[in-house]
Amino acid sequence: MYVNKSWLIGVTNGYSGDKLIILSDLECDYLNAQECCSKLNFWSIPKLAAHGFLAFLLIIHGNWILCLVNLPMLGWLMYEQYRVPPGNFGIYDPAEIHNRGMVKKHLRDTMIGLGFYLIIFFVYLYCMIIALLKGDPIRRHEEEEIVTEF
Repeated sequence: MYVNKSWLIGVTNGYSGDKLIILSDLECDYLNAQECCSKLNFWSIPKLAAHGFLAFLLIIHGNWILCLVNLPMLGWLMYEQYRVPPGNFGIYDPAEIHNRGMVKKHLRDTMIGLGFYLIIFFVYLYCMIIALLKGDPIRRHEEEEIVTEF
């Protein structure tokens, strides 16, 4: 259970790191705005879907505290997606990305998201290790007869 969640958060964390690199390349003019925005907008809906699926998994397995921890990020991703004005290409619009310090704002939001995903990844890893240590996978308490003759 926690393996799937850790894997999903690891993938999302990798995407956040890639997004940070792409935005910093745009800030230094290594990429043009059209190419950068098309790369970033491509993964915005799958990231929202993955985080929604993660919240769904947490609710199904009864991890209410972890679900409550994840709901603000899910709410932020939904807010970010629905506040896109009609006519824009997505969250990252090439015509507006250099206006009003939008690159700095997107970089800040990406850093906050990356920090959240790093912290939550280690929380899931800790929960997975605790779940493994609670169980007895060898079943030492059962006294079964070992058959050595055939």
